[in-house]
Amino acid sequence: MSGMNRTFNLLRSVMRHQITPKANIASKPAKHVLSVGEQTFVMFTMFAIILGPSGWILANLEEYKKRPGAAK
Repeated sequence: MSGMNRTFNLLRSVMRHQITPKANIASKPAKHVLSVGEQTFVMFTMFAIILGPSGWILANLEEYKKRPGAAK
């Protein structure tokens, strides 16, 4: 057990200058509570913005595979 204490003390002395202080995080209630309608709108918007372009590319993948100017 004393070997682990010596190891821990050695590591602590090495890391002493590299330790950063913890962030000041305070848990408080939200300043503005979102209604169900606002939450639904935000979730739908994020869904459309993130998955919309991906869906478009996957739906038109065969067109993207064709090289322009290639013989048909």
